[in-house]
Amino acid sequence: MTAPNLATAEMWKDAFEGEGLAAKIMPEGEITDWAEQVSYKIYVPKGREHVADEILRKL
Repeated sequence: MTAPNLATAEMWKDAFEGEGLAAKIMPEGEITDWAEQVSYKIYVPKGREHVADEILRKL
């Protein structure tokens, strides 16, 4: 999943982790691009994507 900025990425990460699913956020592009207004990818463990989809459906 991609979030448009850091605040949104952190919100989704917290939602996943609140449901017991580990999540990580990384900026699209270089790691040195970490800033508020950069797009971020939200990663969940391989094989657990269906759990993330179910969490998103509940919201």
